[in-house]
Amino acid sequence: MSNGVAGRRWLDGLPSVVARLVERWGLEVGQSFRGGTAGFVASAVDASGRACVLKVAMPLDMDEIDSFRRSVLVHKLADGRGCAELYDHDESDFAMLLERLGPNLEELGLPLAERLRAIATTLQSFWRPVAQDCGLPTGADKAAWLARYIESTWMELGQPCERAVIDRALQYCNERAAAFDPTTSVLVHADAHGWNTVDAGSGSYKFVDPEGLRSDRAHDLSVPMREYNEPLLAGDTQRLVRERAEMLASWCEVDPEPVLQWGFIERVSTGLANVRDFGGDDAMVFLEVARRCL
Repeated sequence: MSNGVAGRRWLDGLPSVVARLVERWGLEVGQSFRGGTAGFVASAVDASGRACVLKVAMPLDMDEIDSFRRSVLVHKLADGRGCAELYDHDESDFAMLLERLGPNLEELGLPLAERLRAIATTLQSFWRPVAQDCGLPTGADKAAWLARYIESTWMELGQPCERAVIDRALQYCNERAAAFDPTTSVLVHADAHGWNTVDAGSGSYKFVDPEGLRSDRAHDLSVPMREYNEPLLAGDTQRLVRERAEMLASWCEVDPEPVLQWGFIERVSTGLANVRDFGGDDAMVFLEVARRCL
């Protein structure tokens, strides 16, 4: 248990939490899903025989509590369009009862171009205008947070990449924060990668695990930009990155330059996070792609 004493305490209390939820929602809980990092997720059937998913978050600090509440809010705002439908939730036990979907894009093993197209298409069904007072942080808030995170984490890790990479990321954070327009912002998933894009049947997909922001559409394309780095290292990296940005932008009818900028920011922040949490060559690949794009 990587979360120490607090994580062990949560794990020890999990059976009683699940028992309460089983009684409250009339559930028959099946197999738990592997791959989660901060919670318990299992298949279930409710009293009506409806297939669903029980998700219990592990709220060890205020940030994680806020993340749970924001995820509930995003599910409500999406209302099942482009995102798993929320059937019910329990804030006291940090639990959600969700629509059960099929395998994700990574499990389906689709070619990369098809995965990227599926993510982009699903984003188009997910995006919608939301009120400025809906309770979600903005793209400007996120850009400022990322700038602080990138600078502090780079220093904390002993400067694992060139300063020029960090300076470019900070420049883009400032530009994206300044460009935020509340009048054109939409509901943004903020973690739209292949593992969170799940088969909804009939050739369509829905997202799970939304982080939730109110930002520009290009912001949501930053995650498919930052993932799948190995093909980008197999040739002219800068050209291949731009081609991906232009492809995603054309599918979603947005300007490719913000896609490039958000993608660079996400690639650097994720690379630093992976160096910190996992280490190894796989973590450094993110930063190497960023370096080649200078």
